Amino acid sequence: MTAVSTTADDLTGRTAMVTGAGRGLGRAIAVALAGAGADLVLLDVAQDLPGVPYPMASPSQLEHTAALCRDAGAAVLARQADVRDLRAVEESVDAATQRFGTIDVLVNNAGIAAPSGRAVHDIDEEQWELMLDVDLSGAWRTIRAVGGLMMRRRSGSIVNVSSTAGLVGYRHFAGYVAAKHGLIGLTRAAALDYAPYRMRVNAVCPGSVRDDPRVEGRMLAEIARSLEVPVAEHEETFVRDQPMNTLIEPDDVAGAVLWLAGDGARQVTGSVLTVDGGFTAR
Repeated sequence: MTAVSTTADDLTGRTAMVTGAGRGLGRAIAVALAGAGADLVLLDVAQDLPGVPYPMASPSQLEHTAALCRDAGAAVLARQADVRDLRAVEESVDAATQRFGTIDVLVNNAGIAAPSGRAVHDIDEEQWELMLDVDLSGAWRTIRAVGGLMMRRRSGSIVNVSSTAGLVGYRHFAGYVAAKHGLIGLTRAAALDYAPYRMRVNAVCPGSVRDDPRVEGRMLAEIARSLEVPVAEHEETFVRDQPMNTLIEPDDVAGAVLWLAGDGARQVTGSVLTVDGGFTAR
């Protein structure tokens, strides 16, 4: 039985699963959830993927995230799992339920930003399928694995990490934009499927997130690399284009996820929460 929180962001007695937890936003989100009292199931592929032109998180980075969560007081189960592999996802969910009894919160954060940097007609089929398989179908697989469990308990919160690319287009990022738009569609459809069971499904759309060395983020740098522009120039462009004239911090996104996970958002489902400094308000 799910514990009743004493405050809106108190997750004591609950278990949260975070995908893509090895570094970056996944690490920031996991640590925030641990700080709110949740126990954590941390998933990451934790190995390089053919076709992705930059290093993925490593096993040691995943373990570092786990250590930070333990330092915050959480019990932690960390597993290497590829969200493209349904069996690996299901086995991780089974291991989580054996350890913690249930999963109360699912955060679908696993994603890749490249292969990108090409016009639509220059994207080959393997590149297109890789992007959608990780960024969109990966979230579907975890929801498939967890949804029935939450439904039977008539409780649960699912948060999908999309992007401003799920709301607007970006030149030379068709695969990423399509996947993130699809993730918002999946969010809304799943919210309707699960609303009768008191389950909530929402999406967070971050703007350009600073590559904070504390969480070993590198997404902004990889996008700049895909576009073949210097990182400093790329950051300057985003700072100029965001009305609040600053990059988003990983903790800003983690705070939004924490709110959606907790009881303060108990009547919020099918929503898309932007954390973009006003970028999509223009």
